[in-house]
Amino acid sequence: MPFGEYISALGDNPYFGAGFGLFGIGAAAAVMRKGLQASLVLFRRHYMITMEVPCRDKSYQWLLQWITIRGARKTQHLSVETSFEQNESGHTKTKYDFIPSIGTHFFRYKGTWIKVERTREQQTLDLHMGIPWETVTLTSFGRDKQLYFNILEEARHMALAQTEGKTVMYTAMGPEWRPFGHPRRRRPITSVVLDVGVGERILCDIQDFLRASSWYIERGIPYRRGYLLHGPPGCGKSSYITALAGHLNFGICVLNLSDRGLTDDRLNHLLSVAPHNTLILLEDIDAAFVSRQESSQANTAYEGLNRVTFSGLLNCLDGVASSEARIVFMTTNYIDRLDPALIRPGRVDLKEYIGHCTVHQLKTMFSKFYQTTDEDLLQKFSDLVQSRNQSVSPAQIQGYFMRHKCDTPSIVIESIHEIWDGL
Repeated sequence: MPFGEYISALGDNPYFGAGFGLFGIGAAAAVMRKGLQASLVLFRRHYMITMEVPCRDKSYQWLLQWITIRGARKTQHLSVETSFEQNESGHTKTKYDFIPSIGTHFFRYKGTWIKVERTREQQTLDLHMGIPWETVTLTSFGRDKQLYFNILEEARHMALAQTEGKTVMYTAMGPEWRPFGHPRRRRPITSVVLDVGVGERILCDIQDFLRASSWYIERGIPYRRGYLLHGPPGCGKSSYITALAGHLNFGICVLNLSDRGLTDDRLNHLLSVAPHNTLILLEDIDAAFVSRQESSQANTAYEGLNRVTFSGLLNCLDGVASSEARIVFMTTNYIDRLDPALIRPGRVDLKEYIGHCTVHQLKTMFSKFYQTTDEDLLQKFSDLVQSRNQSVSPAQIQGYFMRHKCDTPSIVIESIHEIWDGL
């Protein structure tokens, strides 16, 4: 049979025709599917841009807050975050923030549609925080990365606007610093009354340090500064540091050296990754370590209280691996209990004694509380306090003033014995 007739016969065969047709349709569909997949991959690669932000990134919380404001109105699937806001009078009010929940959401930003995918890995935990691992992925048309840069910058400025005029407190959580509580209203530095020249010396020194970065670099000197404020409790050490941070527009990183989870390596890491424009505060440093002279007698008592060693702390402050561009404040009630190696120059560059009330402090505090410049009243008040031959702290004076905040200056002076009542 000629070949042409054979082909014609096969074409006339209904079984062969049906099978060939099905095969052809299937092959064509497979080719189209592969082509469509390849086209989508090429389209996504060249005409779409994606940004993934993991929950450990510093901008993650900023971005969530930004999405809350920009995108929460565009979705019906929400999660709620409940917080409490405290006003100046101390009263709190409940605040509810609605955040797009886990899943896919769409919203429009400056004429561009953006797909937001918020995912949560239930099987993967952030080991340091103990919470499920989350990511937020933004996808949009185009090839311009500037879109996401603008979003992140807008989210950052939005977060900064919420803390404007306030002091942010940070605490160590795992290997990083996280804001602790609500930002505090800045305390005017003039509201903390220290002895003549004490506050001014600290402020001038730290301002000079902040202006002198190039001077340190040119001379090969590590760019860091350490301060030690020592004196009896209740005399304004921590209050002054808080007011100083507000005056400089800085935050405060509070580090507890007695934390059982704190090790030498983690301490060194935390000091090196402290947020910019912050003061690192080590309070009551004498309670964390005993001096080497006392260590032989107290070694057994102090063993196991924490995992940070004294040598580890010294290396973190000015060792080879210690970080730069850092300001550390330490406070203590008992400077004589500190090892000389801890407070030598290079680790502590400026020491200031903040003690009991002087005549200057008594007069200034009385004048501020009762809005008076009558020198006779001021002198009489300070003389009566000094005549008791018993030291008083600014905290005691302030507590006394608070009990008589509605009284006249003369009544306050007549009731001055109450300062020592109950002591």
